[in-house]
Amino acid sequence: MATLTEQLTRTSVRVDKLTRRYGDRIILDGIDLEIPSGQFVALLGRSGSGKSTLLRALAGLDHGVKGSGRLSVPARVSVAFQDSRLLPWKRVADNVILGAAGSRDAKARTNTTLAEVGLAGRGHDWPNQLSGGEQQRAALARALVNDPELLLADEPFGALDALTRIKMHELLRDLVQRHRPTVLLVTHDVDEAIVLADRVVVLDQGVISEDITIDLPHPRPYGDQHLADYRIHLLRALGVGPGAKADE
Repeated sequence: MATLTEQLTRTSVRVDKLTRRYGDRIILDGIDLEIPSGQFVALLGRSGSGKSTLLRALAGLDHGVKGSGRLSVPARVSVAFQDSRLLPWKRVADNVILGAAGSRDAKARTNTTLAEVGLAGRGHDWPNQLSGGEQQRAALARALVNDPELLLADEPFGALDALTRIKMHELLRDLVQRHRPTVLLVTHDVDEAIVLADRVVVLDQGVISEDITIDLPHPRPYGDQHLADYRIHLLRALGVGPGAKADE
C-alpha cells in the first residue's frame, strides 16, 4: 500500500482551461486546477460563482452544457449531494448497495460501511424512519461503499442543524482517514472549510481567486484560535468584513 506521502505526489484531478457557459453567461472562465491524490479540498465561493458547475463537470453530470477545456478524474468517482437522495421505496441497505453495483461482495461491503457511519442494524429500515442526519449518514455510506478514488460532495451538510453538522464533520474526517479518497467539498461555510480541508480554493466570478493550504493538524475544533487568521482571510476573499474585495 502506498504511504500518504506517496499518494499526495500523484495527481488525482486535473482541470485545464475549463470553461462552461449557460446561454451568454460564462460560469467557469478558463479554470486550471490540480488536486493530488488523497488531498481534501474545500471549494468556497458566493452564490453563482461556479462551485456546483465545477463539481458537476468533474462528476460528468453536465452533458449538453456549452464549454471547453480538459478534465482528468479517476475511474471511481462518487457524489454526495445536499439532500440524501435516498430512494423512498427501497430500504436503507438497498439504497447503500446501489453504490456497490457490480461488486461481488456488495452485501458485505454494505454492512461494513453502514457500521462505519453508525447505522449498524438499520439496513432494514425505510429512509423515512431515519432522522435527517441519519439519512445523510446513509448517503455517505452509499458514496463510500465502493471505495471511490474521488469523492465529490456538494454541500452535504447544508440542510442539517448546527449540532448535527458538527457531528457529521467528525464522521466525514474519520471516513476520509479510513478510505483515503481525494475529496472536493463544495460549501458556503468558511468554518466548515477550514475545520475539514487540507486546502481551500475560492471561486469568484468563474475564476480561482484564492488557493491556500490549511497548515494545521487534525482535529481542528471550532473556536480554535489558530483558525482565526484563515477565517479572516477567506471571509475577506468572499467579500465579508474590513478589507474585503469589493464587487465590480
